[in-house]
Amino acid sequence: MFVFNMKMKKERIIIAIDGHSSTGKSSFAKLIASKYGLIYVDTGALYRGVSLFAARNSFIDRNNVIDTAPLEKGVANLNLQFKPSGPSGESELYMDGELVEREIRTLEISSKVSFIAALPFVRKFVDSILEKYGAERGVVMDGRDIGTVVFPDAELKIFMTASAEVRATRRYREMTARGENPDYNEVLKNVRERDFIDENRETAPLRRAKDAILLDNSDMTIQDQLDWIEKIIKERWN
Repeated sequence: MFVFNMKMKKERIIIAIDGHSSTGKSSFAKLIASKYGLIYVDTGALYRGVSLFAARNSFIDRNNVIDTAPLEKGVANLNLQFKPSGPSGESELYMDGELVEREIRTLEISSKVSFIAALPFVRKFVDSILEKYGAERGVVMDGRDIGTVVFPDAELKIFMTASAEVRATRRYREMTARGENPDYNEVLKNVRERDFIDENRETAPLRRAKDAILLDNSDMTIQDQLDWIEKIIKERWN
């Protein structure tokens, strides 16, 4: 197995993984972090945390109309933090001390997160958290604008995508595995809606950075993707 042969460099490297929803960015980033001794930061979980906070406090309604003034005031005092409390020591999100990892993955929150993430003050809030992690470097981050806005100078940028149908199937299976009873057509609709919102929002729209490497994993297994990234890292840093 290839060993990450850059002991003096890996403490300073940032790997930015952007792309469409349900492409497996988080799973891919976690595996990279584990394999190469980097810290994983789940950017999407932070936006989902804000979305859960907004939903719980009725700052966003069922039609995704947002009451921005109280949400902005509330976010200023919101505490979102990752703790290694998962079954295998993986990071999980806590909101004001409460574990909310399961709650932020529901279809209800998925249907709201793109609207919440489009707000400039929410992006500023999340970016401030990411910058604290990034200052220490040695991290893998995934999201929508990590390589274009948050860390445009990241040493390695990857843009992940897959067909909407493949992504909807993946999300459907994840939800079913959690004991939920989703409707596939609703999941597919949500995937397409999120794509449109992410790509057309005014603040930091989803874009592939000019120097980002494209990874279309529609027909790739997790092992295929790991082999792919290993080849790239070998070429750049071996």
